[in-house]
Amino acid sequence: MILSEKTKSWKQDRRFFTAMVAVIVGTVFLGFARSYFLAGAIQAKLPSLLVHFHAAVATLWILFLAIQIALIATRRVAWHRQLGMFGAALAVAMVVLALLTATESFARGFSPPGSKSSPATFYVFPVFQAVTFCVLFAAGFLKRSDGAAHKRLMLIATFSILGPAINRWPFAVIHQVPPLTSLIIFVLLLSLAGYDLWTRHRVHRATAIGGAFVIVSQMLMFPIGRTQAWQHFAASVLKLWNAGG
Repeated sequence: MILSEKTKSWKQDRRFFTAMVAVIVGTVFLGFARSYFLAGAIQAKLPSLLVHFHAAVATLWILFLAIQIALIATRRVAWHRQLGMFGAALAVAMVVLALLTATESFARGFSPPGSKSSPATFYVFPVFQAVTFCVLFAAGFLKRSDGAAHKRLMLIATFSILGPAINRWPFAVIHQVPPLTSLIIFVLLLSLAGYDLWTRHRVHRATAIGGAFVIVSQMLMFPIGRTQAWQHFAASVLKLWNAGG
């Protein structure tokens, strides 16, 4: 009976987490298809070499997550664990490149077309996303001996960095209603919470804490970006960047 319940739980997890990774892959492809994937990736006309590195490593992370979920789904746990340290190095590289790319874009005076935010204010979004991912990944890495918590935190960490892809979906409503980006991420989090309720009759602790962290981060980004403290911080970072260049 116990074995049967474990088998049922494993099959449910396999289907759900595989579906979630498929949603993530679809989200990223839809967002960056025209500007990156269908443009030939390496041949894509991106602003700088740094942006190319960032795009390549971020894409590699999505593929890595898909592979890791597939390994668990096929019960190749040993292979999954052996790839774990590579994943940790990849996550660190992604965070570093995300922060460097964000700062370079800020130095170029970048702000999304039609955005009413100044480059200094917009700079808060990629920085917060990188930090949020970093915290959630670190928590998931530390919880790697707890399979249920580990995979939820890794999934939530990836949800937290989907904003740039969603913002680039080829649907006018995304640009007309900016809060939709955060709302879509919230829907993904609610899907995980709903799955927990359906299969466990309670929301897993990792889902609750990780999800709440993402929601708070999403809600605080813009208000913090408009504060004098953030504007001063951004100006200091820009000064250091220009001095180093």
